[in-house]
Amino acid sequence: DDGQFQCITGTFLLYTHPPHGRAAFAHRDERASKTYERLQKKLKERQGTGGGGGGGMALSKDSPPPSPQKSRGTPPSGGDLQNGLGGKGAEEQAQPSTAVTALGKSPERGKETESGDIQARGVSLSWVAPSRTEGDDEPKEGEEDPAEPSFTYEVSVSYSGKDGKYKSAYSDVELSATLQDLRPATDYHVRVQAMCNCLQGIPSEPVSFTTLSCEPDKPSPPRKASGTKSSLVLQWKAPCDNGSKIQNYILQWDEGKGTDTFEQCYYGPQKQYRLTKLSTASRYSFRLAAKNDMGVRYVSIEVVHIMTSCSVPAPPLSPELIQSGVTWLCVRWYRPAGSPKEDEISYVLEMEEEGSVSERRTHTAFVVAYNAEGKSNPSGVSEFTTAPDRPGCPCRLAVKGKPHPTSFRLTWDPPKDNGGSDVTKYVAELSEGFSGCSWNQVYSGSAVECVCDGLSPGCSYQARVHCISAGGESPLTEPLQVQTPPVPPGPCQPPRVIGKPKAREVQLRWAPPLVDGGSAVSSYSVEMFAPQMEEGREVYQGSEVDCTVGSLLPGRTYGFRLRAANKAGYGPFSERSEVTTGPGAPEACRPPHVTCKSPTCAVISWETPSCNGAAVSEYRLEWGAAEGSMQMCYTGAALSHEMRGLLPATNYFCRVQAVNVAGVGPFSDAVLCQTPCSVPAPVSNVHEDEQARPLLYSPSTCLGLRWEAPCDHGSEITSYLIDLGERQPILTGPVTKYIIQNLQPDTTYRIRIQALNILGAGPCSHTFKLKTKPLPPLPPRLECTASSHQTLRFKWGEGPAKAQPTDSLQYHLQMEDKSGRFISLYKGPCHTHKVQRLNESTSYAFRIQAFNEAGEGPFSTVYTFTTPRSPPAPLKAPRVERVDESCEVSWETLPPMKGDPVIYCLQSMQGNSEFKQIYKGSATSYQLPNLSSSTEYRFRVCAIRQCQDAPEIIGPYSSTVILLPPRVDSPGVSGTTGSKAAEAQKPKRSMTDEQFSFLIIALLAVTSILIAVAIQYFVIE
Repeated sequence: DDGQFQCITGTFLLYTHPPHGRAAFAHRDERASKTYERLQKKLKERQGTGGGGGGGMALSKDSPPPSPQKSRGTPPSGGDLQNGLGGKGAEEQAQPSTAVTALGKSPERGKETESGDIQARGVSLSWVAPSRTEGDDEPKEGEEDPAEPSFTYEVSVSYSGKDGKYKSAYSDVELSATLQDLRPATDYHVRVQAMCNCLQGIPSEPVSFTTLSCEPDKPSPPRKASGTKSSLVLQWKAPCDNGSKIQNYILQWDEGKGTDTFEQCYYGPQKQYRLTKLSTASRYSFRLAAKNDMGVRYVSIEVVHIMTSCSVPAPPLSPELIQSGVTWLCVRWYRPAGSPKEDEISYVLEMEEEGSVSERRTHTAFVVAYNAEGKSNPSGVSEFTTAPDRPGCPCRLAVKGKPHPTSFRLTWDPPKDNGGSDVTKYVAELSEGFSGCSWNQVYSGSAVECVCDGLSPGCSYQARVHCISAGGESPLTEPLQVQTPPVPPGPCQPPRVIGKPKAREVQLRWAPPLVDGGSAVSSYSVEMFAPQMEEGREVYQGSEVDCTVGSLLPGRTYGFRLRAANKAGYGPFSERSEVTTGPGAPEACRPPHVTCKSPTCAVISWETPSCNGAAVSEYRLEWGAAEGSMQMCYTGAALSHEMRGLLPATNYFCRVQAVNVAGVGPFSDAVLCQTPCSVPAPVSNVHEDEQARPLLYSPSTCLGLRWEAPCDHGSEITSYLIDLGERQPILTGPVTKYIIQNLQPDTTYRIRIQALNILGAGPCSHTFKLKTKPLPPLPPRLECTASSHQTLRFKWGEGPAKAQPTDSLQYHLQMEDKSGRFISLYKGPCHTHKVQRLNESTSYAFRIQAFNEAGEGPFSTVYTFTTPRSPPAPLKAPRVERVDESCEVSWETLPPMKGDPVIYCLQSMQGNSEFKQIYKGSATSYQLPNLSSSTEYRFRVCAIRQCQDAPEIIGPYSSTVILLPPRVDSPGVSGTTGSKAAEAQKPKRSMTDEQFSFLIIALLAVTSILIAVAIQYFVIE
């Protein structure tokens, strides 16, 4: 049933009759044939008695079949229909079905199923039971014949092809079945499966068949598309044609007589029809049938009643009131007089409400009748009144004025909606707290305000009000929360002392008041009365029930009183309580007195302070150079102390405090004192001044000193004394650097420095050793080793051309510019330098200087060098053209060079001889006559600069151009090829000297690389 297949082993023989009536034959053994004949005989006997093969299960019409197809067989003929219309019924076709039965121990695959009687909506099927093997036919000795197994057969049908999903249509023990409720002209596939107990066999091969075509399905009744008083337009939809195309539709009607006799009013293929000349407001009955080649189906044709339109109905009578409620009215009206019963009349009831919501609910209503032709005039207006409703809750419940501690006044407004009747009474209720558990009635009457009294101060209440009228009792208003104001709290008990009173503070504690006045106590106020004072001052205000009062004097008696406060304010004061403080530490001493005995010694003295009831046991003195960083320097009972080891002209701070058995007193105010001035301190650090420029002094004969200024001890330093040992000391001004001159080169000196001020000379510094540097080197001789019109190469001194950067001796080469200043060209350890980007035939001045660690030596004398004139630029290879027995040589033109004219020199070489000059002049072309026809010529040209005050300067020669001898034509060549041969005699360019040199250099480089690789591979490795 769930669409799953289970395997049953065995063998089935399946026989089928195709739809065309031919039987499919298969090989059957003799035993199977006998069994088949026996079962076929039983089947015919059952069919003769009307058994029908066990019947078949109807297939659901709701299953989606394939698209309808036309029947492959001949359509049956049918009988006559009602009213002389219709077709002939289909003749039943029956084919004999055969089956072969074979019994065995286990069910095998079902034999082939046969399609017997195939009709448009049903089919008869038969099949053969599964067989068993021959070895199982004869029982063994001593055994009884085995009982034949009981098989159950399940027939499954597929609507979607051979491999589609199969649905069970029959399940029983019979070998035949009849399937009903099939779709006409539809392809089906059917198969059978045998089941024995819990075992299922293999399904048989599917057998296909196609149901026959038949008359179309019953069409839907026609519907009214449009219409007037005398015409109707009917439309309908095409039904299923069941495999044969619908040819005509048959529309019948009763002609408006209301009888069961129908006459044909339309016969044709269209799906709509218009009827005219009909009666107004009349009912007509119609029925519809469809016809194809198979006939017409009139079974259960549905009749539909359609009316023509009527005129506009007359106005109905006024509506009447049946019953009224608070929010509803029940009214009725009657059909307009003179309207036919067949006329479909609808009604519209319109109502209009008069007056506001709070007034009496009065409504007016009228009725309008309408049909397909239009609306009638409205009926007469009727007036209705709804029953009174219960009033709404009172509005704007509020407290009038400010609430009092024990009462407040409530006020409210009448309800906006009284429900149609006047309010007769208002009821006010009150609940204590915000829980709203219990409510007490405090007022009942017709007034819109009341007074709620007898309340407690500082309590919360909820109030609500409702009203009563003839319509009933209104809802309650939302509870109004009211808070009565509190009153100040009552008096407190006097405060008491906690523990033993201290010298400068006491700790007090008290209890809350017995009456809080309806509000929690929020704060307390404590007032203190000092000795011999009549007015008290507040020393504490807060919510705690204890406090500590400080800033008291030791051994004094103070009075205290207390009062509590809440939201309403402060209550009355309590009674006064007296408290006496204990002894305390001494008072602060007066500022001490400082006397300086010397720049490094001072004496501090002080006086005894007030002891506050206990004698001073000791004094503590603090001393320091800053007020915030003083340290303890003395502790004892004396009233003075001497400080030693101080710095001259320095500010110091000091303060003193007294101590007794009660504690340590506060420090006195700090006192500032300054020690007297003194001679300067010794110079601490002396070093050589490396920042001094060498232009100011020579490091070989001078020493630049720099030192840090020592402390002047309050008196400005006026000068310094520099001691060089055996030499006379040097006195300088108030400076921190000095240059000592006229010293010996490369000599070590011992130096001490002493500072002086108006009070005298300070101590000498430590001895420092400083050494002068050797004398700087002399300048070398400058020589020009090579020159050109744009460059000059110089050489100086002895040594390699390229020196290491670490060489101590270095050189500085300078050149004079147009303004007469010398600019630096080179600075480094090398002995050669090349100056580039110079002008031709120009004199330049140079000087050189040597320097090392000892310093820069003197510059040399100024050397003057002149650049030569520049030669002309090299020319391009000349152009050579042969003209009969001569040739014309031309070359490019060069402009004059700084006013000097340029001439040209042309040389030629004949064969393997040397180049000879054949022309010299300013022209740029030359024609060479009388050429030999069998000799090769070479040409080259150069430019010559003719200087006015100097000999000529010859430029480099151009590339060589070769002129080849002309070719000699053979006798067989025609005259037309002569021009081409002449063109072929044009000279071909050979390699120039530069190209030949480059080729040789490239060959040498490749050879060197190959030799290096061979050495690396064969020798080193």
